[in-house]
Amino acid sequence: MPKHAIPGFTRFTRTHKLSAAGVAAAGAAALVFSLVPGADAEQGASSSQASAAENINIKPVAFSEVATAVKSQQATVAKQATQTAAQAKAEAAAKAAAAKKAAAAKAAKARAAAAAKAKAEKARKAKLAASRSAARPAAPKPVKKVYANNLDGWIRESLDVMAKKGIPGSYNGIYRNIIRESSGNPMAINLWDINAQNGIPSKGLLQVIDPTFKTWHVEGTSWNIYDPVANITAACNYAADKYGSMDNVNSAY
Repeated sequence: MPKHAIPGFTRFTRTHKLSAAGVAAAGAAALVFSLVPGADAEQGASSSQASAAENINIKPVAFSEVATAVKSQQATVAKQATQTAAQAKAEAAAKAAAAKKAAAAKAAKARAAAAAKAKAEKARKAKLAASRSAARPAAPKPVKKVYANNLDGWIRESLDVMAKKGIPGSYNGIYRNIIRESSGNPMAINLWDINAQNGIPSKGLLQVIDPTFKTWHVEGTSWNIYDPVANITAACNYAADKYGSMDNVNSAY
C-alpha cells in the first residue's frame, strides 16, 4: 500500500482522470444534442460518449449559448407577430376608410338623384300647369258699362250706383221728381226760394242744397253738385233716409 493510501479509496492514475473527463464531456454533449430537433436521444448519447472517449479534446457546448439561441428565435417570432398584427391593423383601417368613402359616395349619389328627381317633378308640374292655363279660356274682362250722356243715361247710371250701395229708388220715381224740380237741366239753380234767401240755393237735377249734398254724398261719385249722377244719388240717399225712397216724394222735399 502506498504511503498515503486510504483504505477503501482507489487512487486514480492519469489515464483514469482523462477517461473521467471524457465521460463528463460526453454527458454535456449528449444534453446539447437532445435539445436540437430531429436528434435521436439514445444514439446521440452513445455517439457522444464514444467520440468523447476517443477524442478528449472536444469542448462541451455551453448552456448559455443554447439559451441565447432560443431567446433570439423567440424575439424573431415576436417581431414577426408584431409586424403581422400591424399589417392587419393597417389593412383593416384602409378597408374601413374605403368602405366609409364608398358609403359617402353612395349617399351623395342618392342625394343628387333625389334632387334631380325633385327638379324634374317641379318642371313637370310647372309645364302641366302652364298647359292647363293655356288650355283654359281666359276669363272675360268685365266690360265697363257705357251710359248715354243724357237724362236717361244719368238716371240709369245713378240706379246702378244706388243698387251697389243699397239705396232704394226706381226709374219712374227719379224721373218724375227730376222733371218737377229742374225739367231735366243739370245746371238748374233756384235763386228765389227760402234756401236762396239764406244763401244756400238749390242746385242741379233734383235741386239739392250744398249742405245736404255734402252730408249725403255717395262714395264713388263726383263732389261736384252739378254732376248729374252725383246730384241724383245724393238726393236719393237723403230721400231714402227721410222718406223711405225717392219714390215717396211728390213735392218739394
